[in-house]
Amino acid sequence: MNETKQKVIIGNSIDLSMIKDKSIDLIITSPPYPMISMWDETFNILNGEISKKLINDEPKKAFELMHVELDKIYIEAIKKLKDDGIVVINIGDATRTCKNNFSLYPNGSRTIEFFTKNGFNLLPSIIWNKPTNSPNKFMGSGMLPVGAYNTLEFEHILIFKKSKREFCSREQKNNRNESAFFWNERNIWCNNIWNFVGEKQKNKNDARERNGAFPLELPYRIVSMWTCKNDTVLDIFGGTGTTLLACAALKRNGITVEMQKEFKNDINDRLINAREILNKKNKDRLKNQINFVDDRISKGKEIKYVNNYYNIPVITKQEINIKLPYINKIHLKYDNEKESEIIVKYED
Repeated sequence: MNETKQKVIIGNSIDLSMIKDKSIDLIITSPPYPMISMWDETFNILNGEISKKLINDEPKKAFELMHVELDKIYIEAIKKLKDDGIVVINIGDATRTCKNNFSLYPNGSRTIEFFTKNGFNLLPSIIWNKPTNSPNKFMGSGMLPVGAYNTLEFEHILIFKKSKREFCSREQKNNRNESAFFWNERNIWCNNIWNFVGEKQKNKNDARERNGAFPLELPYRIVSMWTCKNDTVLDIFGGTGTTLLACAALKRNGITVEMQKEFKNDINDRLINAREILNKKNKDRLKNQINFVDDRISKGKEIKYVNNYYNIPVITKQEINIKLPYINKIHLKYDNEKESEIIVKYED
């Protein structure tokens, strides 16, 4: 198969009836973060009781009600996941002052509680370190004792699965081998702390900004690590479609669901014009590998294996059949009020 489909669906992910049950290999998403004020309006639309709790200074009840709304969406999304599929949730904890009391609201812990109660095993998590130079990062903490607050410059990347995925046929094994990543990438990606900055998410139609949108590097790593070529990935809080970019770059099928209809045209435009950027992303991986092995060889270290496609040295036998996708063409197949589909074609 030398093409993938990248689909944008406008709607609320509490209803995913348009997606076949047990058809998704990976769910990756970053939901609205409960108790972050910029998301209050979104949660209030889902449940009007939330605004009442906030007005009445009942933050713990508001926090739980917000997560109950996310739970409903997760329950629907899980139906679409294959039995051996994986869920990856990027979420940050929140801090907020209510009744003159400053407190942290542990969104990460509450998310873990939901998925483990619903039969998932929690894998070792990743801390996404997001350092900032903002003068507000100390959250009012001065230099006097008893009034100090630690900064909150990280987010959680939580990984859940139910069962091990088996690769039985020769075709499945070959596809997995082609989808592998380099040893040096493993050493960075499988570290439990990731260091890169976030991005601002801006929709040009309404100039609405949402701080904290994840950059391409985040879904690119996750899709590389937990799927194979031609798998299908679902993002239930699509935003500006960054997950689809990662899927297109890595030859995975992608589906993103987003409530705000004005985002659809932006996602379409972004993906249709991404060929050069995505091909460069993959080419840079090859350049990094060449630089890495050249450095090892210059230090007198032996490298035993050679990649069959690129004729470059690699550290392990698992890397000899890596074949990174090269995009030939990206075009819009159809676009209507409710959804759009973009076809990405690849070189043999």
